[in-house]
Amino acid sequence: QVQLVESGGGLVQAGASLKLSCVASGRTFRSYTMGWFRQAPGKEREFVASINFSGTNTYYANSVKGRFTISRDHAKNTGYLQMTSLKPEDTAVYYCAADATTTQNMALMGARSGYWGQGTQVTVSS
Repeated sequence: QVQLVESGGGLVQAGASLKLSCVASGRTFRSYTMGWFRQAPGKEREFVASINFSGTNTYYANSVKGRFTISRDHAKNTGYLQMTSLKPEDTAVYYCAADATTTQNMALMGARSGYWGQGTQVTVSS
């Protein structure tokens, strides 16, 4: 069983950077693919990025590729999303997810991913 807790969101100006963290409760997180999704008011939850258990494979939505970087630290049982060059359209609640799947499949699974955090708000003003 895995519990995930996100943090690091906030209110920033366009062009700024934020780094989100996702702390997992159990060792099993280390064997799971983890990812980030986001959901803006009135919109469906969308895939942002994913990373496999070893950190050797990553997968990004086209909207964030080149601006966001996903990573993980097994020693700290923590995943990260480094966001740079933030845009107003990045405004959303960001959720951490984990599941026994591939990075690409997590993007397709969407809300069907096995474990979720509570979300952290990211707001980008112009």
